[in-house]
Amino acid sequence: MHKKVIALPKVYKFLESLVSILYENEYFGLRESAHKYVDDLFDDIIANLPLKLHKPAPKQFDKYGKGMNYAVFRKSKRTSWYVFFKTYRKNDEIVHLVRYVANNHVIAQYL
Repeated sequence: MHKKVIALPKVYKFLESLVSILYENEYFGLRESAHKYVDDLFDDIIANLPLKLHKPAPKQFDKYGKGMNYAVFRKSKRTSWYVFFKTYRKNDEIVHLVRYVANNHVIAQYL
């Protein structure tokens, strides 16, 4: 069975804006470094989401989609990214639709 990961347009927009957020808040000294960080995060999500252990998303996240799961992508000692997704079966394909992405600095109190 083939597995595929796709994301909602708002997730792509968030990741695009994340480059500026990381650079402007001086998490990275160079915009290119912030861009590489976000690209690496996105590549990791696309390549590894189907392989990650996942848990049911708490009810607080139903505003992004009901019945979602989430998986954790640890990027440093201080920062983990939480990827919220819904899984669908379509013929011989399993599709993981990413609906929301946030880090532990923003949502840890809800998990």
